Amino acid sequence: MVTFRSVSPVLPVGDITAAIGHYRTLGFAVTAYEGAEPYAFARRGDVELHLAQVDEIEPSRSLVSVYLYIDDADALAAEWAAAGADGRFVAPVDTPYGLREGAHVDTDGNLLRYGSPLKG
Repeated sequence: MVTFRSVSPVLPVGDITAAIGHYRTLGFAVTAYEGAEPYAFARRGDVELHLAQVDEIEPSRSLVSVYLYIDDADALAAEWAAAGADGRFVAPVDTPYGLREGAHVDTDGNLLRYGSPLKG
């Protein structure tokens, strides 16, 4: 059986330049694709998200979501709040399944949920 090594979700965005700025504000190192297509790669640690400009984005109807397993949900929430990024933020809460989870919805409607193990 083939072993899967990593995954890079492709997030649709309405304006690649704006999306590059947004994900940089969130602490990602973002590199624009050097080809003709409006595309970019957003990296943070071992996580890579791809950003692809598409026509006619409806942020209220986006169904793309990504779950990020991290080491400290509260620290990430504080970091993103201090960065002043646009979009919608949901503060972390404890879950019955042992994670502390929060979320961010970017201006194109892409959902970034994140969670860290409960402490203690």
